[in-house]
Amino acid sequence: MVDFRRWITAIAVLALFAGLACAQVNSSSAGTGSLQCNTSVSVPPQLRSEGLTELIGDILLTCTGGSQLAPGTIIPTANITVSLATQVTSRLLGTAVVNGTPSEALLLIDEPGASASTALGVGPTLPQTLCGNAAAGAGPGGCLQAVGTTGASLNQTQSCSAATGNVCTGTLTAGANVFQGLVNANQVTFNGVPINPPASNGIARVFRITNVRANVAGLGGGGLAGTTQLVASISISGSTSLPVNNPIQIAGFVQSGLTADLRNIRNDSSLGVPGFAQCAGASNGAVAVLRFSENFGTAFKVRVSPTSNPGGNGQAGNPSVTQNVPGNIYNSESGFVTSFGPFNGANQAGLADFGTRLKAVFNNLPAGMRIFVSTTNVFNTNSASGVQPAGTVTTTSFAVLISSETAPDSNGFAPVVSSTTAINGSTPITNIAEIPVVNGTGTAVWEVINTNPSQLENFTFGVWTTFTANPGANLPPPGTGTVNMSYAPTAPTAFTASAGGVASSSLPIPRFADNSSAQNILSIVTCNTVLLYPFVTNQGGFDTGIAIANTSTDPFGTRTQTGSCDMNFYGASAPPKVNTGNIATGTVYAALASTAAPGFQGYMIAVCQFQLAHGFAFISDLGARNLAMGYLALVLPTGTGNRNQGNLVNGTAQNNAVEGVAH
Repeated sequence: MVDFRRWITAIAVLALFAGLACAQVNSSSAGTGSLQCNTSVSVPPQLRSEGLTELIGDILLTCTGGSQLAPGTIIPTANITVSLATQVTSRLLGTAVVNGTPSEALLLIDEPGASASTALGVGPTLPQTLCGNAAAGAGPGGCLQAVGTTGASLNQTQSCSAATGNVCTGTLTAGANVFQGLVNANQVTFNGVPINPPASNGIARVFRITNVRANVAGLGGGGLAGTTQLVASISISGSTSLPVNNPIQIAGFVQSGLTADLRNIRNDSSLGVPGFAQCAGASNGAVAVLRFSENFGTAFKVRVSPTSNPGGNGQAGNPSVTQNVPGNIYNSESGFVTSFGPFNGANQAGLADFGTRLKAVFNNLPAGMRIFVSTTNVFNTNSASGVQPAGTVTTTSFAVLISSETAPDSNGFAPVVSSTTAINGSTPITNIAEIPVVNGTGTAVWEVINTNPSQLENFTFGVWTTFTANPGANLPPPGTGTVNMSYAPTAPTAFTASAGGVASSSLPIPRFADNSSAQNILSIVTCNTVLLYPFVTNQGGFDTGIAIANTSTDPFGTRTQTGSCDMNFYGASAPPKVNTGNIATGTVYAALASTAAPGFQGYMIAVCQFQLAHGFAFISDLGARNLAMGYLALVLPTGTGNRNQGNLVNGTAQNNAVEGVAH
């Protein structure tokens, strides 16, 4: 009877004051008195506004006071819900129940698995034990929890195999101290969390909520960078009332994580879009350098902390992941990683599928153009040979070209694309690879496998092109190619936009929204020269001799070309466009206005389909008795009239392209 009255008293106290279930830890500020919990997010992280699966900061409920429950008493429970102003996107790891689907989001009681040397109390020394019933938790039908029977165990949660009424009558074993969250839209709920008041002076009970991911895409678009807050609200329901101080917490600050821009082939200034002459061709001609810059120090992340797996090139695979110490900051795409119970193999809670991936999508590439990229990050297009750091290195920035934006890491290693060696002029370029181009579109994706979270980093990758000149067939056709640079994977290739923004059991983590804009990266321009004849006449007894020379044969190694010219007449009695027919290299075309444009007076523009055309005109009356004069035609600054061996960089001929050419 005495025990029953003590149990009633304890329940009455617990109905007024609530605490989170977990092993106790010492706290100098903890004391006796009413049970109460203070909520905090000790490290609100920076969240990428492009991210659909960003890890928010761990939420801690630190509870003190309350009245001690009698030994063997079944511990009352409460439901704890975290609500965000956006969708919760933690990975789903089970079958849906009434109020959600089990997920990788976890609630830990009293920091199990933390080092005893750095954490106080019994809780951190205990193993991590999962409650196998996410729907009921430690409530009826779930993993019942009871108060320990002797000594220090009175402040510990222990599993009860059977109960009569509110008293454990079965065997007491190590209690569950890890509970799985149920995800439903913007909320994650932990059902049946046992509330065992720590009671003793100097003892606190700590509840840590971790592995909560959020869709923050677009939330950081307004205001100054880093000032947009992601707020988390903590609410309590169920059979036990639990007073919580500060139930609204800042769980992270949202800002753009990526800036992408194009650099010239020397990587010393912004790109002036190179124009490749249609008639010149290119053999691994340098195009540009793609630069991906992070906007804060942890915007680029490896899959798991490099120190977790010395043999994994900075990436860890199952089962070598050791990111399982509560409260540790790992600066990786993965969170608190567990491998017990149902979380073995591919379903490890907290484990991301890969590190940060960076994507370049080339569009509108003219037919016949082949595109190559560096297989590692490089400084410029003359140094495409990257050296991969050791797996334990955390300060060397390194990324590798992979087969696709959704290709899974295998045993901790990214699916690296094999490199080739090519010759650009007289310079051998190593570690480059061709990317497939289909209908003018090609995609290159790199995965970050080493990064330094202590500094802002740039990852730069080289781009080259190869094509065969065939102006007679108009190949490659004139046009401008573009590139979009973003995180990866993104919709719509890897998943639909609607599916990517909500929790999923099958979609990859991390995943992102594509906020990129197309940037011009190269162009194919016709090999023409435009000549202006300011005055041409066949009136008043005068006639004009018109000459066009194809000077592509020269002592300078210029590619010889053959093509025709269209003569366009503007003025009195202007005839339709007149074509000269092919003018062979090293020859001169000559005609009279009286033949080509009888009765005409005005000016003429000749558009020649070859480089280095030059013109001359001679005006006279019949027999040159009254007037005779000649002039050179003006070469208009349009087209590609320059010599086609291209610019020189460090003494080496580069790519037959002219950077920033007018066309």
